[in-house]
Amino acid sequence: MNSVGTLYVVATPIGNLEDITFRAVRVLKEVDCILCEDTRTTKKLLDKYDIRTRTMSYHTHSTSAKESVIIRMLKEGQNLALVSDAGTPCISDPGVLLVANVYKELGISACVVPIPGPSALIAGLSVSGLSSSTFTFLGFLPHKKGRETLFKDMVISKEMIVFYESTHRIMKTLISLDEYLPDRNVVIARELTKKFEEIIRGKPKEVIQYLTLDINKQKGEFVVIVAPN
Repeated sequence: MNSVGTLYVVATPIGNLEDITFRAVRVLKEVDCILCEDTRTTKKLLDKYDIRTRTMSYHTHSTSAKESVIIRMLKEGQNLALVSDAGTPCISDPGVLLVANVYKELGISACVVPIPGPSALIAGLSVSGLSSSTFTFLGFLPHKKGRETLFKDMVISKEMIVFYESTHRIMKTLISLDEYLPDRNVVIARELTKKFEEIIRGKPKEVIQYLTLDINKQKGEFVVIVAPN
């Protein structure tokens, strides 16, 4: 009988495909199958590093039946790698439920191994110029319910606040920050490691004015960092 296989949680580049570790490339080549948020996106990375390992989709909308298949593969002794479209899986990305269910189903014999690497959260903090000894990470802010309460909580927070925001809501978020925290320093890290990477720092109103000058600067993926009270 085969021993239980290993599930590797592999961080992949958030933009620049050169931002991947030697270990990650080796693991992706050696495992039996790579679980991808989107196989088409992951294929670009695999092609660059001549990785021929077979892939299988696993994403937010994957069914429990798909998870059962994955757990069965591990029970059969297959080694698997879990990747998201960009960055570290399970950090505001799919994979948390899968990892939790692997532990639940396999118990003490479960072998889940992190292969660390790129994370937009950490990359943004590193260039913020703000003390990051303690911070609160909120992932993506809710679209409606609880959103106003979060901004009110930020007003009294003694810790730095970090969250992700999308193209469609970045201006709305900055307007809310200007309403609730007009005197707080804010850092916007846009399109990290990509062609149009940009770090913008100032009071919310200053950042709004800057982004208003060029609508293209409102596009992309954003890490928003709010200085502590």
